[in-house]
Amino acid sequence: MTKKKVKQSLTIDQKINRRTFISFGVFGAAVAGGVFGWKWLYNSPDEVKGITGGQRVPLRRALNKTEIAVRRLFYNENHLVKTYPKSMAAKNVRYNSDIGIEDNKPFDIAAWKLEVKKQNGETLNVTLADLKALPKTEIVFDFKCVEGWDQISYWGGVRLIDFIMHYNLHDQTRLQYVGMETPDKTYYVGIDMPSAIHPQTLLAYEVNAKPLPLDHGAPLRLIIPVKYGIKNLKRIGTISFSNARPRDYWAELGYDYYSGL
Repeated sequence: MTKKKVKQSLTIDQKINRRTFISFGVFGAAVAGGVFGWKWLYNSPDEVKGITGGQRVPLRRALNKTEIAVRRLFYNENHLVKTYPKSMAAKNVRYNSDIGIEDNKPFDIAAWKLEVKKQNGETLNVTLADLKALPKTEIVFDFKCVEGWDQISYWGGVRLIDFIMHYNLHDQTRLQYVGMETPDKTYYVGIDMPSAIHPQTLLAYEVNAKPLPLDHGAPLRLIIPVKYGIKNLKRIGTISFSNARPRDYWAELGYDYYSGL
């Protein structure tokens, strides 16, 4: 091998070694940064429990910033979830939780009334018959759970925005949030107003064209396709309106308050 070829070979080897060294250096720095970041996050303080809870302060800040970005950049009333023909809907709709509807004692559907609380303290009581007298809307969509599963399901009921307009609650839509709770008040959600009055949000009293069964929240539940399942409250007992975030069951345990898709 000539001196020129030897020199070229050394130059190539040097370049390879330099790149390898840089690559390992970058990798090592990334690993060190990851370890440092994890330790920093692990040792950061827990948020003070209130409307939200169960998260480290930096994570909660990140969730709140993400919510603002998503709402500003992607969300509007024209953002509709994909719908499907009824033939694609599951015959057996998955039942995933009984929080707020536990059968510790019999539930009398006939005696149930929806209590609507206005911000000024006025209260409106609505029966199931009242709701069924309003225009009915149906939707077949892919219900999504934060646990990772999804299922195409078919629901029927009254659009929340139609309910609001019928009962002259339009002034309440100027507020920022809607709160909903089960009759026993053990399960509760807070919904941002734009999502609540979204054209696909339903007060549902049917599934697969039949009255809701008890395990799916009879007589009335929330179906809000632009949110994960944790926001789709079963057995609505009360609806309220406010500018302050209403309490939210899963947000108190560390989940994202917005929980939007």
